[in-house]
Amino acid sequence: MNSEAIFGQILKSVRKKQKVSQEELAFRSNLDRTYISMLERGIHQPTLNSLLANAAALGMKAAELVGLVEDELDEIKSNN
Repeated sequence: MNSEAIFGQILKSVRKKQKVSQEELAFRSNLDRTYISMLERGIHQPTLNSLLANAAALGMKAAELVGLVEDELDEIKSNN
């Protein structure tokens, strides 16, 4: 699994845990809802600006969001 797909899964998971819709996340982060959808599906990689905006909109630091992605990548590597 590539890092874009993992980022998308993490973003979606955090968003859903906070009971935030894609539309609400898009509003909070000042991004388009379709872009949020493409991020969650691993179609697009986040830019630095979109990473920072999404993290802030979810009430976390970008480093925390990236850390969750790194943890998942490490887990995948250790299982292979």
